[in-house]
Amino acid sequence: MKLESIERIDVRPVNKKESRPLYAKRKKIHPKRATGNFRKVKWVVMAVTLAIYYLTPWIRWDRGANAPDQAVLIDLPAQRFYFFFVEIWPQEFYYLTGLLILAAFGLFLITSVAGRVWCGYSCPQTVWTDLFVTVERFVEGDRGARIRLDGAPWTAKKIGKRAIKHALWLSIAMLTGGAWVFYFADAPTLAVDLVSLDAPLIGYMSIAVLTGTTYLLAGFAREQLCIYMCPWPRIQGALLDENSLAVTYHRNRGEARGPYRKGGAWEGRGHCVDCNQCVAACPMGIDIRDGQQLECITCALCIDACNTVMDRVGLPSGLISYDTLANAEAPPDTPRRPYRLLRPRTIIYTALLALVAAIMAATLFTRSSLDVNLLRDRNPLFVVLSDGSIRNGYTLKILNKDHSVHQLTLRVDGLAAAAVTVLGSDDTLVLTAAPDRVASYRVFVSTPRSDLTSASTSVTFVLTDMAKAVEVRQPTTFRGPGK
Repeated sequence: MKLESIERIDVRPVNKKESRPLYAKRKKIHPKRATGNFRKVKWVVMAVTLAIYYLTPWIRWDRGANAPDQAVLIDLPAQRFYFFFVEIWPQEFYYLTGLLILAAFGLFLITSVAGRVWCGYSCPQTVWTDLFVTVERFVEGDRGARIRLDGAPWTAKKIGKRAIKHALWLSIAMLTGGAWVFYFADAPTLAVDLVSLDAPLIGYMSIAVLTGTTYLLAGFAREQLCIYMCPWPRIQGALLDENSLAVTYHRNRGEARGPYRKGGAWEGRGHCVDCNQCVAACPMGIDIRDGQQLECITCALCIDACNTVMDRVGLPSGLISYDTLANAEAPPDTPRRPYRLLRPRTIIYTALLALVAAIMAATLFTRSSLDVNLLRDRNPLFVVLSDGSIRNGYTLKILNKDHSVHQLTLRVDGLAAAAVTVLGSDDTLVLTAAPDRVASYRVFVSTPRSDLTSASTSVTFVLTDMAKAVEVRQPTTFRGPGK
């Protein structure tokens, strides 16, 4: 067989000097301090979010004599989650699912409206990294001073600055870990125990782990976490449309870019003076003039940096600004399209958010303060007593979510001649449920064999709250030998 048109393939060994490494060493980013409206917003958001995180465990909330007075508490030994007036029990874990769904839809909505503003302003990684950079700037100076210090030899001055910086970083990281454990125990009590070394070992271990992770992620990983570890940059692209806001460089105004001398003419050139201040201010180290990029967290610090330069050269601000993707990608002569907040996806996200919130609120405010769980004995299914009657055993659990004692009367419907006894109780069949506790009782129901028409009879346990006259009905079955 004759082969035609065979392409020659070069199979020579690759020269190691010409091969490119698969791993590129990280280039450290030294973001320059920006001043402007968006930087002020970031300061406010940082202060508010850090205050919420550090101060929340110290807020008190009076729930009565039989409950903890910490406003937000995850009480693992008691299996409770307290959030101000809300108390969540283990069997109500679906509320946490609802909160996660609300957070997801809220994040979807804000992303479709204004891009990755969560990442740029309130993500914990962003907030703590910004705090660490602020400390670094305070100790070592702004961008130029930090770059020079990195390249300087190790002198006593450099060692001293680095030691102060890392000591402050570790202090912040330790406070971060310490604040987290206060959510799982009474904060004032645990604080005294931690200082006196009387706290549980798990407390010190948790603080150590969170101190280390905060120190490493905010001090060293920084933008690497957002680029390589966080999945959100990959997901958020599916949530944007052409009307979503994003930090945008207006190429039709800025190009062709080039240096500018004071008093020079602007005819025949763009407004971008190629000063690279937008790049220097970016905590991710990207150039927004290259277009939309995965690394951009929409912090808008490049907008502040560019507006400062525009003011200096006497040009209007907004060369870099929040704008829609449709306007950013439109031809130069196309009229600017107004921003549309109400769009199909924003309406759908808002409706889903409202629906889930309404369902959670309805179930929360209409839930009963008493829950009853009834388990019938399965081994044996029934017992034949000496007089020939049939007896079934049940385990009755009464969940009292109130912080006061409840007394309930018990009766069983469905068997005309049923006799009910409660182990350890008198004949009055009054059951007591302690406040914020689960009361467990062994209940025996017996009836003459002649009353049973089948092997399984439907019965109902009826518990009546003596104070509130509220009935809780729990259906079950009574088993017997049948006819």
